[in-house]
Amino acid sequence: MDKNNKPVLLFVDDSKVMRLAADKMLGREFRVEVAENGVEAWEMICHNPTISVVFSDLAMPEMDGFTLLKKIRTSEDDGIAGLPVIIVTGAENDEETRSEALRLGGTDFISKPFNSTDLLARARAHAHYQRERKELARQAMIDPLTRLGNRRYLQHRLRQELALASRQQIPLSVVQLEIYQFNQLFVQLGKRRTDMVLMKMAQLMRGVVRKEDSLARSSVAQFTILLPSAGANGAQRFVERALKVSEKLAFQFRGRAQQLPLSVVIHTPTAHTGLMPRQVQTVLDEQMSKARLAGPGAVVRDGPDEPLATTQTTPTITIEQALTLLRAGKTRVVVNALPDLKRQLAPLLKLIEQTPAGQETA
Repeated sequence: MDKNNKPVLLFVDDSKVMRLAADKMLGREFRVEVAENGVEAWEMICHNPTISVVFSDLAMPEMDGFTLLKKIRTSEDDGIAGLPVIIVTGAENDEETRSEALRLGGTDFISKPFNSTDLLARARAHAHYQRERKELARQAMIDPLTRLGNRRYLQHRLRQELALASRQQIPLSVVQLEIYQFNQLFVQLGKRRTDMVLMKMAQLMRGVVRKEDSLARSSVAQFTILLPSAGANGAQRFVERALKVSEKLAFQFRGRAQQLPLSVVIHTPTAHTGLMPRQVQTVLDEQMSKARLAGPGAVVRDGPDEPLATTQTTPTITIEQALTLLRAGKTRVVVNALPDLKRQLAPLLKLIEQTPAGQETA
């Protein structure tokens, strides 16, 4: 088997003899990584997502097996928290010690001195289980309509990108594009045509993201893009490209072509401050609320004094369409569009106010 295709195991023991023995017994089927203590092992686990099983001794210097096990199980990274951890116990470890390891989340036990048959059996079983778990997790992170990552995938990737940005002191930007007043669009087009719009939007966004970017459908009408190494200016350039390609999403409604109205958020968090995904999401939610209130085409950036830039002026619904919907009894749709309709009527209302009484009938 190609070494690069072998499942990766981590064997943690302060005994060089034990590490060599494990490597010899497992090396033909697995790529064996070794660590002398919990500190070294934790660093490897955080930086190597291919590790599928951890074998760990309990009594070690600097960080013992109990502490390592606790750190793994309490990790905010679901991939790390779910790692199978097989505790390697010696003759001196009594039943109370095993019970404590089990309480902290130990997956299995193997006693010293171990033989190749027992070690291989556990390695195979848990590596196979981990492959299946990762595949199920991968499927659970995919949006079935667009085949992009879903909100769970986004949170997973955001956690990783925040950690990377913090370690390497590089910028990270997050962009969100949301279809303005999506519920109204759904009523106008129906589910089948709306799904087609969403799939086309996903296809267009795939064409503008870089290889290192992460793209997700983060809610029903919202797409989120993580832009590692991109500061605010780089994120702005991305938005300009994304909005340009989104112009291709014009659709027909009652014989008239309309462009897809979008609300846009650009956020560049200060990653080195130890931010968590939920904190970034809170900022994004607040900014998107402002963008929705500002109307179709609004772009909200970081900073309380930043002006709102309108990149699209195409209304979500025209006055004529609103009247048609009212005649059809769809009052709720029109009520949801009142802010947009008011903006369209503003010039006419202003003219009426400025025209002297009686002159309008002249």
